[in-house]
Parts: sequence; C-alpha cells; structure tokens
Amino acid sequence: MSIPKKTLEDLEYHSVINNICKYSITKHGKEKIKSLKPSHDYEKIFFDLNLVSEYLSSLESENNFPNHGFDSISGELKMIKLENSQLEIESFKKIEHLCDLTFIQVKFLKKFKTYYPAIFSLTRFIKIEKDIIKEISRIIDKYAFIKDSASTTLFSLRKEISEARSKIIQTFSSALTKNNKLGFLDEINESTIDNRRVLAVKAMYRRKVKGQMMGSSKTGGIVYIEPQETLIQSRKLQDLLYDEEQEIKKILKELTDYLRPYSNNLENYQTYLTEIDFIYSKAKYSKEINATKPILVKEKKIVLKNAYHPLLYTSNKQNNIKTFPQSINIDDENRIIVISGPNAGGKSITLKTIGLLQLMVQSGILVPVDAKSEFCVFKTIISDIGDNQSIENQLSTYSYRLNNMKGFLKKCDNKTMFLIDEFGTGSDPELGGALAEIFLEVFYERKSFGVITTHYSNLKLLASELPYMSNANMEFDDKSLKPTFNLIVGEAGSSFTFEVAQNNGIPFNLINKAKKKIERGKLRFDATILKLQKQRSKLDNTTKSLIKEEEKFKKENEKLGIVNKKIKSKLINYQELFDGNQRIISIGNKLNQIADKYFETNKKRVLVKDLINLVDTMNSKKKKTNVLKRKLIEKTQKKISKQVTRDLSSIRKEKKNNVKKRHQLKENAYTFKVGDLVRIKDSISLGTIDKIEKNKAIVNYGNFTTKVDTNKLELGK
Repeated sequence: MSIPKKTLEDLEYHSVINNICKYSITKHGKEKIKSLKPSHDYEKIFFDLNLVSEYLSSLESENNFPNHGFDSISGELKMIKLENSQLEIESFKKIEHLCDLTFIQVKFLKKFKTYYPAIFSLTRFIKIEKDIIKEISRIIDKYAFIKDSASTTLFSLRKEISEARSKIIQTFSSALTKNNKLGFLDEINESTIDNRRVLAVKAMYRRKVKGQMMGSSKTGGIVYIEPQETLIQSRKLQDLLYDEEQEIKKILKELTDYLRPYSNNLENYQTYLTEIDFIYSKAKYSKEINATKPILVKEKKIVLKNAYHPLLYTSNKQNNIKTFPQSINIDDENRIIVISGPNAGGKSITLKTIGLLQLMVQSGILVPVDAKSEFCVFKTIISDIGDNQSIENQLSTYSYRLNNMKGFLKKCDNKTMFLIDEFGTGSDPELGGALAEIFLEVFYERKSFGVITTHYSNLKLLASELPYMSNANMEFDDKSLKPTFNLIVGEAGSSFTFEVAQNNGIPFNLINKAKKKIERGKLRFDATILKLQKQRSKLDNTTKSLIKEEEKFKKENEKLGIVNKKIKSKLINYQELFDGNQRIISIGNKLNQIADKYFETNKKRVLVKDLINLVDTMNSKKKKTNVLKRKLIEKTQKKISKQVTRDLSSIRKEKKNNVKKRHQLKENAYTFKVGDLVRIKDSISLGTIDKIEKNKAIVNYGNFTTKVDTNKLELGK
C-alpha cells in the first residue's frame, strides 16, 4: 500500500497509535501496535475490524476475556533451538506461565465461540500441549525451586546435605562447649565468617584449639577458628553442594532438551497472546473514543454519519467541551468535495476527520461514527495539509506544495484518495488559483476521490459546473458571525471577510475602500454566495418549523381518526340493534293483533292460519336477506349482548358490594350489649353475650365461653 509518511504525519495517525499503545500490557503487543500501518487488503481489514468489535463487546458484557499478560520468551526460544543449551529456572517459569495463559484463553473461547467467532478462529494454529506444564511443574515448584523428586540422584544428594549440615551443627556445638569449659574462648564465644560458624578464641590459646584459622579481630586479641571436627564436615558439605549444583544443571539441560521439540508450539502461544494484546489495546481505545464498527463496502464510497475526530473528541471530553459531529457522502456520483467558508469554521478539521478515520479503518481500528456509516478501501491516500517550508532544500511554501502536487500527479488514479488543505495558496491568488484549477481538473479526469478546502472562487465555480464534483461549506451564523461547525453539502461558502472585519472593530470606511480594490465580479460572486447562505439558513429554519407542524398535524389526525372509527363503529352497532328491536316490536304487534282477533272470535283454525301466515312471511323475508349480512348482524348482536351482559354483571356486582358495605357499616355502627345473640364473622355458631369489657366481649355458646373482639362479631339472624 502506498501511503506516504507525510500523510500519516498530516493526519496525526501516530498520535492515535500512541494512544492505543497506552493500553498494551505486553512488550510484543506494544511493538506490534507501533508497527501498525494501513492496509488495502479488503478481507484482512474486514477480519481485523471484526476482531476488535468482538473484544469490545466482551468489555461491555459479563463475558470478560481472561488475563493475557506475559513476559517475553523470545530469548528463551532462540536459546532452546541451540543444541546443548540450558535454560534457567526463571525461563522455565515464564514458559509455564505462557502455556497456562494460552490454555485458559483457548478454553474460554471454546465455551464462547458463538459470541467471538473471529477471535476463536485465531486458535486454529494453537495445539494444546499440556505435557509441557506437567513436566515443568514436576521439576520446578511454584516458588521457582527445583524439587527433591526431580531425580533420584538429587533426592540422595539433598538427604546427604541435610545430614552433613546436622553433623556440622553437632560437631560445632561440641567444640564450643569443650573449649568454653577450658576457658579458651572469648566472651562472645562464636562468630560467622563467609557463612561459616567459627570459635572466638583468645589469641594466647590459638595453638591449643585444633582447626583452621579464618581471621582475627582488629585488635588481634581474638582469633577466629573453625574446629577440626566441623572443618571435615564443612568440606564434605561443599563437595555435596557442588554435586547438587551439577545435578541441577543436568536436570535443567534435560528439561531444555525435552522442550526443544515444542519450540514451534511455544512460539505460536506467544504470537497468539501478542495478537490478543494487540486486539485488546484497540478495543480499549475504541471504548475511550466511543467507536463502533462501520460497514465495509467494496464499491468506492464513504458515507460518514455523525463522525468525530478521535483526537479532538478525547481532548474536548477532558476539557468538558462539546464536539460537533460531521456527516458527508463521497461516491462515484460525488467524487470530489470542495469545502469553503470562513477561517476557524472547521474546514481543516473536517478534512482531517475524513482522512484520519479512513486510515484508522484500513488499519483495523474502530472509528467514532454512527454504525450505519460506510467505508471503502483505497490503495493510495495522499495529503497536503498545512503551511510547510522545506528548510533543508530551501523551498518556499509554494515550491514545497508544487513539489507535492508533482507527486500527486504521479499517484492519482481511481483507487486514490487525496486530501488538500487550502488548495493553491502560497502564491499570487490569480496565478495560484489558476494552477490549482488545472490540477483539480486532472484529479477529476482520473476519477480520483478527494476533499479540498479553499477560498478561491474559481475552484468553487468549477465544483458547481462539473457533474461529479460538489461544493460544501462550513455554516457560519451571519448574525453572531460565529461558526456553527455544521457542514452543508451542495453549496459554496462565503469567507465572511468583510463581515468578520467589521465585527472585530475595523472602521467601516476602510472596509469600503477595501471593497473598491476588489474586482466587481469577485465581490458580486462572494455576495451572491453570502446571500444564498442566508436564504438557505432561513429555508432551513422554515423547513424545520414546517416539519414540526407536520408531525403535530399527523399526530392529531391519527387521534381524530381513531375517535372517528370508534364513533362510527358504535353508531353502526346501535343502528343494527335498533333495527333488530324494531323488527321484534313489529312481530310483537302482529301477534297482539292475532291474539285480539282470537279473543273476539274464539276460532282456533283462524288463529292457527294467521300464525302460519306470519311465520311464512318472516321466513320469506329471512331468505331474501343476504347471508353475510345476517351473519354480521348476528355477530354484532352477540357482541353487544355480551357487552351488555358484562356491563350488567359488573353493575350487579358493584350493587351487591355496595349493599354488603352498607350492611357492614350498619353492623359496625351497632353497639353490642349483654344478652345480644351474636356469632363470629364467617362462622355459623350462635352465642349470647354474657359480659362486655372495653372492646372485648365474653360469648356464651352453652358448653363453653370465649373472649372475642367486638369488631369480629356480627348480630345473629
């Protein structure tokens, strides 16, 4: 991938890398982060983004990854590959710890592989060799000490060493007692020289005490002698300690030889844990900047939604300052965007945000954007940002930028993204602007993608004329003359030069003189842009208010619609019920007429004939009725009937409860007296009150009496 060093510097890529490094907990992890560079391999980028996204999800859940911190074993791996080499005890402990961490990680990922499939795939090269830990722990204990059981020889040697030390203590104590009784020793009796106990013998008796003289006091009055008996055992101990040392070397060499076939496994373990630390660091940084995984697409386009510059975001967050997000689209239909507007309005930071986020994505780093944002992959990303002068080559700003443009012309194609801040500056505005326009036309013809910032009117005009290029401006409040940091795509921006000058106290007559110095065409063009911006601002405000009114109207209309439906439904139901009742009344009237006629004539045949005619008439009407309509009526009637039944039931229930409550109130209001026939609530046994004490009553049931609270009693019926 072709990304110049200058581009990384211009976009402050290394500042992001340094921030990620802060979270690394291993030496190799830090090295891997520092060597990180953007890639143009789509599959790799996609996989790397998934890795970080999965680890980030673990940080935000209860399934936290196990610890992965380890000490480097690179030196040990080099040593272990050499024949007849021997590792130290500390090295074996580092290897043991590395294996243990790796095995725990693999076990964890097997358990949660459905949650972290990408990270789990990293373990496919990991072969679990538990024998490594078993063999190391068999020889070395947790305190980094060689176990007695490491070999039979070592076990015997240490037994002999223990016995020799016991004999040294025994023989020295015997010599001390003997010589002390003889009066050969000084008051201090003994001392220690080179970790060996010695007798403190008076100088005059030094020839009477057998042993090896180890030294004397400063005054010469005391001579330090190791007793002969102890000396023999000490020499024996030294021999044994030497043998122990040699045996330990032999054991460690054998252990080194044992691990040699596993050197590739150990290297894979270290590589895996390094990768985990690498992913962990990126995930922690993602959490710091509130980053998400964007959508990675193969077609050439960038869709930024609520994008933040990560460095600015963290800086402002620390200082409790609001950061304004940006949204912008770059695609085949809109390849180049020309951003204009006043200074300090946010043009440069917008350009840097686009460039830095693109570099981060192509480095497998999550970015602070809306999750629906989209990024493609560019093969080349080039930039020209800032006022640079080359002191070494004695180049002016303009010469330096022309040199950059020469490089741009060589590299720019349809797989390139270019970022240019203050395009064409550093020379005569007329000449510099003309040359900048030519360069821009070349980039356009080569179908390159890019963003530039400028104050040049000819570049704004060019962007408005070409179909796959568009203007954009950083919104500026024309009343307060302060930037809003809001990017408006689709129209050029005014520099607000004279307005800002006036706002800063520059005399009006001087501003007018300056205006006269400018060509009328340029002044008109800038004034037109300014006017359009003001009109667009008014339209935006009007649009916002209309949208609010529209939403309000929609909500009210929905409410009215619901009410109308309910009313209509009720009217239909009542109408159908009324029609049904009318029919029943009509039939009832006819039956009354037939009954009256029978009462007058007392003729049964006529009665039966009239009833049959009435039934036939009703049946003929029913046959003519639409079946579906009849079913609908029946359904509605049933529904109404059920509703009426429910209402009646609830009314009855409520009435019953009210009666019960009134009855209870009456009973509660009653003052019980001696002789009343009563019973305990919810019981059937009746008794008489024999005595009342305060709120307690003694009730006589004939065979027995009981004392009850009066509020638990009710009158017997």
